[in-house]
Amino acid sequence: MKHSAAGVALVIGAGDATGGAIARRFAREGYAACVTRREKSRLEPLLAQIAAAGGVAHGFGSDARDEAAVVELFETIERDIGPVEVAVFNIGGNVRFPITETSARVYTKVWEMCALGGFLMGREAAKRMLPRKRGTILFTGATASLRGGAGFAAFAGGKHALRALAQSMARELGPQGIHVAHVVVDGAIDTAFIRDNFPQAYALKESDGILSPDHIADMYWMLHAQPRDAWTHELDLRPWIEKW
Repeated sequence: MKHSAAGVALVIGAGDATGGAIARRFAREGYAACVTRREKSRLEPLLAQIAAAGGVAHGFGSDARDEAAVVELFETIERDIGPVEVAVFNIGGNVRFPITETSARVYTKVWEMCALGGFLMGREAAKRMLPRKRGTILFTGATASLRGGAGFAAFAGGKHALRALAQSMARELGPQGIHVAHVVVDGAIDTAFIRDNFPQAYALKESDGILSPDHIADMYWMLHAQPRDAWTHELDLRPWIEKW
């Protein structure tokens, strides 16, 4: 295992867009990027990118909804790689169903992805950070964190719960030296999904009308780097043309 003097930046849900960009950003600053997806093989391109840029990265196949798996993940990282200085929860769950077609299984699964997974990561991160009296815990929110849209009852319920978790943790952990922040990402992101399914929205990329994953990642780094006499708890990010 390769270590880093700066410690570990853990990204739960390091997908091809935002999560991967966050991992690359912290690796660039000297952190060992520990990244997770349910299928470890899907992390290979990201791990290769970080290594090619001279960074340190480790990939883990892990289900964020599985309590035992999350506990084991933290124990492995802290034992074999280094202290988790930054923990980022970046799992989505953005599904759309009319309320009459939203099954209990769908609602529960989305809640587990958005809220339960965030709780498990936040709890395990806090257990390691509190004795050190330092650390940053960041949660990725969405438009649905602030208002429920038609057809998004499950997603909004999960994201509202994640926001409430972040607020409670910030009030409890902030006075003990742990920075907890919630990031509302309000708008389309430059991803293959948007490109392939929403070409009109993707065309706005030419005028900076959709969010760049790299620019989102810059804001996560900014939150981590903030002096503790001027901490931000909630940061909303949206393109300049987005209606809100």
